[in-house]
Amino acid sequence: MHVSTASPFLLAACLAAGTGCGGPGLRFIWPSPSIVGIDRPQPTWRPTAAHRVAHRPTLADAVVCAGGDVMLGSNLDTLWARTVYGQSGDPLPLPPPAALVGPLRELVSDAAVVMVNVEGAIGDGPVPTKCRPGSTRCYQFRQDPAAARALRSLAPHAMVVGNVANNHAMDTGREGFDATTNHLREAGVLVTGADTVPALVPLPSGDTVAFLGFSTFSAGPDARDLTGVRRHVARAAARYGFVVVSVHMGAEGRAAQRTRDVGETFAGEDRGNAVAFARAAVEAGAAAVFGHGPHVLRAVEWRGDALVVYSLGNLLTHGPFSREEPLNRGGFACVRLSRAGGVLSADFRSIVQERPGVAYPDPTGRAGHLLDSLSALDFPASGARVVDGMILRR
Repeated sequence: MHVSTASPFLLAACLAAGTGCGGPGLRFIWPSPSIVGIDRPQPTWRPTAAHRVAHRPTLADAVVCAGGDVMLGSNLDTLWARTVYGQSGDPLPLPPPAALVGPLRELVSDAAVVMVNVEGAIGDGPVPTKCRPGSTRCYQFRQDPAAARALRSLAPHAMVVGNVANNHAMDTGREGFDATTNHLREAGVLVTGADTVPALVPLPSGDTVAFLGFSTFSAGPDARDLTGVRRHVARAAARYGFVVVSVHMGAEGRAAQRTRDVGETFAGEDRGNAVAFARAAVEAGAAAVFGHGPHVLRAVEWRGDALVVYSLGNLLTHGPFSREEPLNRGGFACVRLSRAGGVLSADFRSIVQERPGVAYPDPTGRAGHLLDSLSALDFPASGARVVDGMILRR
């Protein structure tokens, strides 16, 4: 992850070797002492005629929405919160995770399924340390168990899928990873990315959507193993018809907005080739591929009738993450799966993070404008156009 602070308090929590946490060139940003209250009036997103559904979907073209990285605080070290809230002294209690999620619910009120990337472990109690003493490029996160219930509350009338194939799911070791998946499942969140078995969502029509998660880290199937990617996706497509893929890969930070058909590295790690991954997944039968990990938005591409969003950016990250432009922009990409295969239509619902843990619908749609520009730059022929939130063909 790309972070904005390197306080001695946070770094003291990292005591043993680990990978995939920070990176060079970190900017030190000390937030304003003021913070916008969670209960502030928020701009209201309203679906257009193209978005609106009158009732729960009963066809295969049900609305499936995906958001990027979510971390609802870290109970391993909350001293960083002093700089956020402008106070000194002991660590502050973090806001209830459900309060952080609340402002985003209206964006997915029409969805049948909502998928997000669960950035960090979930649990409580003592844990093994991950980072070397004095490290400035390693961070260890774990959310309170209430985070699992909060994620489920993101879409009370839909199924919620949590991807755990990422570089922070193993922050508290194998036992912590198992605890994370247990907390999610007990809360009613379907888990993908723990293994090669897809999370299955049955629709009222009798159709089933299979969700698979990949990453370039120890948690989840390896996104760099393109032969394995093809095999896992093809198997799910043959059995269930509709496959949606989540992938955590790519370099991080403001310099990582561009998408190229090359291997990427970050902090000395092999972060894979996102374009090659998308090509393999789509050719094997994926209807949609949703990427995350760079912490910034990336291009959107149509590959035939399949949609690829190379990075959804940060959705809701309450902790020492950088939030300067454009890391504060994200949103939900929503697709309608066609009975003929692939995606029938798609749209993007922009959010902005004004303060740590304070994300809300962005009426300016700036995130969508960024997607449109990046798509034109990186995929002149196949890149999507994003116009008034609609994801269109070029």
